[in-house]
Amino acid sequence: MQRTSFGSMSCPIARGLERVGEWWSILILRDAFAGLTRFEAFQKSLGIAPTMLTRRLDALVEAGMLERQLYCEKPPRHEYRLTPRGVDFRPVLIAMLAWGSRHFAPEGPSIRIVDAVTLEDADPVLVDRRTGRPLLAPDFKLVPGPAATAATRARLAHGGGLLADPPPSAARPEAAP
Repeated sequence: MQRTSFGSMSCPIARGLERVGEWWSILILRDAFAGLTRFEAFQKSLGIAPTMLTRRLDALVEAGMLERQLYCEKPPRHEYRLTPRGVDFRPVLIAMLAWGSRHFAPEGPSIRIVDAVTLEDADPVLVDRRTGRPLLAPDFKLVPGPAATAATRARLAHGGGLLADPPPSAARPEAAP
């Protein structure tokens, strides 16, 4: 089955998924944030086949998320380091960690995000870097940008989309104590 490419879509979510939408890629980035840099370390951590790991690392380098740095000439060996674009993926991983812990860890989370001083659990929220305010309706909304297609403009005309409050049936459950 041929995979559909999202690279030419105008939606930034689709374009982002084109670069990191394969689950191995996200797990490789997770491990890169944990300090792994070498092929063997990624392979050991993930239990991934070498051919698949090579393809995913090559794709992340091509997407500008990782850069390859030679650390041994004979035989040639490379490390994989996060680029500034890769570092910008950190909030996505944190949001996925919080969401997965909240909804898919009935036995309790395997990883917690805590305040480094108090060790109190944190509850991540996306904020506007400029003002520090949470990106929640009604304070913010999505509007078409200069490259928006007619379909994007129509979709956004129906309301706040991602930033709007969810319908009552989908209201966020309270976190377990």
